[in-house]
Amino acid sequence: MGGNSPCASCKLLRRRCAKDCIFSPYFPSDDPHKFAIVHKVFGASNVSKMLQELPVHQRADAVSSLVYEANARVRDPVYGCVGAISYLQNQVSQLQMQLAVAQAEILCIQMQQEPAMPTTQMDPDDKSYFHHDSLPQYLNFASSSNVIHDSLKRESIFGQDMVS
Repeated sequence: MGGNSPCASCKLLRRRCAKDCIFSPYFPSDDPHKFAIVHKVFGASNVSKMLQELPVHQRADAVSSLVYEANARVRDPVYGCVGAISYLQNQVSQLQMQLAVAQAEILCIQMQQEPAMPTTQMDPDDKSYFHHDSLPQYLNFASSSNVIHDSLKRESIFGQDMVS
């Protein structure tokens, strides 16, 4: 910046903002919290070194990542971003399991609603043909979905129920 208003980092560090300040393009003076949190977690010297080692076209993305990680570290000092990622992965796994149960229940209901198929000679190698009466016993998830749902109800790392 070098002129009227120093960037957020130079303000916080109480130094003169040079024309070629590495922080000024990424930490504007009107958003001091952004640099303050990055400085608190990583330190100005480390951030400066990281930015200098990167090509100019990658620096803005790097600053965004540093701000995100710093915010995550302040919220969760032990796990940071990894805690948020783990929470979301658990949520995806549970939703996939719920989807599989729902799809099995739909298939079971559809099979129960179809009229009884005539018994014809079946080729033992043909895996695509299911006998109507034997299929529901393997796909009867209606009674077990509550058990699966209850077993998924466990506490997350954030202290909230994963499945409600």
